[in-house]
Amino acid sequence: MGLIAALGSGLLLGIERERHKGRGPRRQPLGLRSFLLAALAGAVAIRLGDAALAVTLLAAAAFALAGYLRARDDDPGLTTELALLLTVLLGALAMHAPAGAAALAVLTTLALAAKTRLHHFARRALSAEELHAGLLLAAAVLVILPLLPDRPLALLAGLNLRTLWVLALLVMAIESLGHVALRLLGPARGLALSGLIGGFVSSTATIGAMGQRARQQPALFAACLGGALLSNIATVLQLALLVGALAPELLLHLSAPLLAASVAALLAAAIALRRGAARMERVALPLRRRPFDPRHALGFALLVSAALLGADAARRALGATGALLAATAAGLADAHAAAVSVAQLTVDGHLSSGLAPVAVLAAFSSNALSKCAAAWIAGGPRFAAPLAAAQAAIIGAAWATWRIVGA
Repeated sequence: MGLIAALGSGLLLGIERERHKGRGPRRQPLGLRSFLLAALAGAVAIRLGDAALAVTLLAAAAFALAGYLRARDDDPGLTTELALLLTVLLGALAMHAPAGAAALAVLTTLALAAKTRLHHFARRALSAEELHAGLLLAAAVLVILPLLPDRPLALLAGLNLRTLWVLALLVMAIESLGHVALRLLGPARGLALSGLIGGFVSSTATIGAMGQRARQQPALFAACLGGALLSNIATVLQLALLVGALAPELLLHLSAPLLAASVAALLAAAIALRRGAARMERVALPLRRRPFDPRHALGFALLVSAALLGADAARRALGATGALLAATAAGLADAHAAAVSVAQLTVDGHLSSGLAPVAVLAAFSSNALSKCAAAWIAGGPRFAAPLAAAQAAIIGAAWATWRIVGA
């Protein structure tokens, strides 16, 4: 199996490089046979010992240097030469881990074959703001996250910094996915896509923005209403992701009510969008320059911290009833923060599995009141009335399903 993986790796990389070696007397000399032999040399050398592998690598480096000096006027890059050295190492790795070597060979070949697309992505498609955001997200995951303690801290009233940071990372990742979707599909797709993706950031803010646009452009009323309703689906999906990350068992209890709420939101949005479909394609929406706003993610983590402390204080003072009231009040500001606080109380054993789903649904319901208020303020009664009716249907579907399945 090791020899087969080595042969396959050399063959795969060699075919890709053969197609890019060029023509003429000064063409790149490294092609299919060179890579195939390099992989076999690595496989044989690793069997002979470390000294043989070192000599093989030095020889391959010398051959790669000779090929570079010969063809540098036509091909100043070092991609082929570095790929040859990697092929030797993959041949050696294949004798110990055939599956891993084969996987690395496939990934390397894909990277080599996607040269034009990768160059276009790095130089033209990727903006400076997106690059900085990507580096910030990478630093948040690879640098900051490992440094945070994964235990409740008495100095912070029992809060777990790593858990809060993971929640902030989830928010940044969700916003980034929404940004990528808009980049791939284009903002001109219309208000439906904007509403759905905007709901991952803030459904209440999205509804307010849609209401304001509907008031300014009455011809797009139906499309704006559909986009506002689609933001509810994002609310449910994000709530499920956050609760599932902390308390998978709680998510199992909430799966049926949340699914019912999603179906109700989708039906309501479909009815509205059907009326405005003819005009949606002519709408052009601006695209944000940054994939995510770190201040929003940190603000969400702070809001979750406040909700956790408030729910714990209410539970200590009033018991389970206090935790339920605290979740309902927190839901007016953010249903996700309230749901996270309930999930954390459930994991810590401070809230029973029977009451926890009720607290999450209560926060989900109170958050619907904030959405209706935002629709009224931004879009007026004409926009708020159908949205309030849809919110009532969504909340009613969730509670009815809970009564039938979960209660």
